[in-house]
Amino acid sequence: MRSFVEGRGASCVESGYPILIMAKKAVRVNVCAQVSSPEGGSGSDCLLTPHLRAGLVSGVVSRLRAGKGRIMRALTIALLCVEGFHSSPALAMTQRAPTSLARLTVVDAIIQRAIEEHQIPGAVVLIGHDGRVVYRKAYGNRALEPRREQMTVDTVFDLASLTKVIATTPSVMQLVQTGRVRLNDPVAKYLPEFAQNGKEDITIRQLLTHYGGLAPDLDLKTPWLGKDTAYKMAFAETTETPPGAGLVYSDIGFIVLGALVEKVSGENLEHYTEKHVFAPLKMTHTRYLPPKSWSPKIAPTQFDEHNHMLRGEVHDPTALRMGGVAGHAGLFSTADDLAKYAQALLNGGGGILTPLMVEKMTTPEQPPTATGVRGFGWDIDSPFSSNRGDLLPVGSYGHTGFTGTSIWIDPTTRTYIILLTNAVHPRGGNAIALRSKVATAVAAALPLTVEEKERLRWESITGYNEAQSAGRKLAARNGDVKTGLDLLEAHGFDGLKSGEAKRKIGLVTNQTGVDSDGRRTIDVLAQAPGVSLEAIFSPEHGVTGAVDTTVIGNSKDDATGVPVYSVYGATDAARRPSLEVLKGLDAIVFDIQDAGARFYTYETTLGYFLEAAAKVGIEMILLFVARAAWNDDRRTGADVQCRARNRGEAESDSDGWVDARGLV
Repeated sequence: MRSFVEGRGASCVESGYPILIMAKKAVRVNVCAQVSSPEGGSGSDCLLTPHLRAGLVSGVVSRLRAGKGRIMRALTIALLCVEGFHSSPALAMTQRAPTSLARLTVVDAIIQRAIEEHQIPGAVVLIGHDGRVVYRKAYGNRALEPRREQMTVDTVFDLASLTKVIATTPSVMQLVQTGRVRLNDPVAKYLPEFAQNGKEDITIRQLLTHYGGLAPDLDLKTPWLGKDTAYKMAFAETTETPPGAGLVYSDIGFIVLGALVEKVSGENLEHYTEKHVFAPLKMTHTRYLPPKSWSPKIAPTQFDEHNHMLRGEVHDPTALRMGGVAGHAGLFSTADDLAKYAQALLNGGGGILTPLMVEKMTTPEQPPTATGVRGFGWDIDSPFSSNRGDLLPVGSYGHTGFTGTSIWIDPTTRTYIILLTNAVHPRGGNAIALRSKVATAVAAALPLTVEEKERLRWESITGYNEAQSAGRKLAARNGDVKTGLDLLEAHGFDGLKSGEAKRKIGLVTNQTGVDSDGRRTIDVLAQAPGVSLEAIFSPEHGVTGAVDTTVIGNSKDDATGVPVYSVYGATDAARRPSLEVLKGLDAIVFDIQDAGARFYTYETTLGYFLEAAAKVGIEMILLFVARAAWNDDRRTGADVQCRARNRGEAESDSDGWVDARGLV
């Protein structure tokens, strides 16, 4: 039987006479059966009770004192495992027996089937768990054209959008860590040209989370070339949606962040990342613009427009036009190097970031009511999270790349899964389903248990706006919870319609006004049949909830073109709606979810609108949480509609809506 002895600095011993290497701290010695991984790694199934362990330790120590090579001969049929020698003080893992590393062979079948179905030409899979690599294997072919080449574990891949989290995001977080930039600062503070076309208030935080409202990519229909040209185009962009309103995955945002790193640091992006990220972590095969000497080990992607196979040249067309270096794409690396990076994050930053910065970067930082959960750069729980699989918990994080690359990291179980493919080779494949299958298989095979206090800690982390983010996540993931807007949609907006003519609607809302898919109430009502959205009224902090001043002027919603009237200011008159504007409307919809905001002025705003609606004689439709209002079990978890009229007593309609009359 192969011998395996661990302690501080201990290693696996191949000789026929196992040697016990004593640790510098108290250890427990178990007699174990060996479990080998397909790649020669090992695990153990420990057999002894605590009492037998204690006796064995005592006997071994006595024999050690007796001396020399005869010490362990009586135990040559056993495997000595020293447990607890490297448990993390930050996260105490509970490891079940057996470790079931052999069960990871299910990954072989999943990858092989993907190759046979021509989803990918080949792949490299690397799995880390509890501080060590437990699985590392290459499959299939690195290249199919112009000639077939076998995949190897040291293959260099075009990472595509993994660049965002391996290069750009840690660079920005280093600038935050050293105080050179602040997350809530407008990007235009550092890049004044970015303020063009109404972007002066977009923050670094919003770009890092993809809530900046920018388009997905630069225009590639017209010819252009060069990094400086790309920066000028990005700075001149207009927003597609209001900043903070919704998740729009944007390469432009990370192109701008790359420009930010260069401007603030005074170094080119490729030089900064090499010096401050890759070199400290000894990621020797990670860089932009890989040298020609790397070409034999680089996985090719696709033929370009000149019928030239891209190999060592970035696949992303925007990054290619920029010269191969960009904040959103362009990085090349290996599975081994990505493992170093993943382990550094699990270890609290590995010297490139502090533990606080790592936690800040990898926990939810999106707007509080947003349904797409994003950290800074990292994906947590959004439509792009398929590579988390079915079993890894929310609270883990990862990212993907268009070429077929992905990484997912779970801090609660100290596990990471790296899947690198060149799925686009030679003429386009798809690794999306494969990523999910691999992650699910790995989570099922490994003993991923964690102490209760650590599980609760990670579930409670919700970034800078903890209460609302946590509430949104629980509501979104536990049951079919409907908002008032959802119910309006489900009823075909019948509650707003009146005959054949379109009703003119005014809307009082802010960033909390969304349906269960995250769409703004503004956008939904602007497209609703039978109504015409004529006016939007913004309360304290503005329609996006991001303005912290009493000087909030009227404006226009960029996405719909509907005028926005401010109903917040320094005086009481400024906080009341204009009766002249209301006279041009048939009804007002009020959609502000004020949970956790009792000390804001939203309730006063509601009262002022109820009074004004009564004065001009128009209907007011209120969307709010039934449980918060009446604790009615029949409506628990759903929002209800409340019509306010200046008459009568409160009563319940037969359709389940609630008429609350006589409120003013």
